[in-house]
Amino acid sequence: MNSTQSKIIIAPLNWGLGHASRCVPIINALISEKFIPIIASDGKALDFLKKEFPTLETLELPSYHIKYGKNIKWNLLKQLPTILKAVKKEKQLLEQFIGKNKDVVGVISDNRFGVRSNRVPSVYITHQTTVLSGFTTFITSKIHQNSIKKFNECWIPDTEDSLFSGKLSEFKKHKNQKFIGVLSRFKKEELEKSINILVLLSGPEPNRTFFEKKLMLAFKKDTRNIVFVLGKVEVHQKKWTEKNLTFYNYVLSEELEKLINASEIVVCRSGYSSIMDLAVLNKKVFFIPTKNQPEQEYLASYFKEKKVAPFCILEDFTSYKLEEVQNYSGLNSEETKLSSDLFSLF
Repeated sequence: MNSTQSKIIIAPLNWGLGHASRCVPIINALISEKFIPIIASDGKALDFLKKEFPTLETLELPSYHIKYGKNIKWNLLKQLPTILKAVKKEKQLLEQFIGKNKDVVGVISDNRFGVRSNRVPSVYITHQTTVLSGFTTFITSKIHQNSIKKFNECWIPDTEDSLFSGKLSEFKKHKNQKFIGVLSRFKKEELEKSINILVLLSGPEPNRTFFEKKLMLAFKKDTRNIVFVLGKVEVHQKKWTEKNLTFYNYVLSEELEKLINASEIVVCRSGYSSIMDLAVLNKKVFFIPTKNQPEQEYLASYFKEKKVAPFCILEDFTSYKLEEVQNYSGLNSEETKLSSDLFSLF
């Protein structure tokens, strides 16, 4: 137990809200262990965590400006110089901050390469020690693994047997790797199933908007009770209805936990943070992976093969597809209690 109120910087990548949301249980665990978390990020991820933890100090980092359209690999390659520039800048900002704040005793980075320091122990969080990218998988994985080696520890949010991430986390040659269990900000609660279908939208633009428009069209004539959470973190939360459809621009963890617990079926991307959240809540789910994003396409196929959840591509989706869900077991996992031993590095 830390008794000196030491500070730890926790910095998730701003790519959708998945990296930020899975940092919520880590931030809560740090607070329980009497550390003072400092949230470092940018854009919607920073906005989201500011709303979740309004009393915590924040540090704004440069944006990686990750955007993708139809060809993700090509778009990311084009953006590489911008990303590398941001990595260099965030490293400078971090060192300046640690230099001025002597009570910072550690850094936890969720997929931000520049958020590490030689002055304090630095941890990297990822479920992808293998980065799938088609015929370039060996190269992208090697680059990522070399980056991971620069950190004191790599925390993998999964079970020791890679139950949820499959081959994404099966590269286990590094001594600094720790499997820390399924990370979720949620707790299972038995509520009346008042929502037939809960649609969770997420991810960077413009893909998030494509996703929203297609699903609104698919459910337009549906008579069931359907709730959309749009994943748009704005200044004020909004809620509105159109016939049988209810919309939220965004919801924070406590309210989202209730919505998911009260839903029969969840429709969402096959992003890893969503998978962990839904597993802890034991949900039936239909996945629509982001096209040309190998990680999501792999995870959707992986859970279909295991008869856990069906999926289809966005272009093929209709509301009738949800009938397939009854033939699958649904996601299921025990909630992970993060032990104080995890933070012994600091």
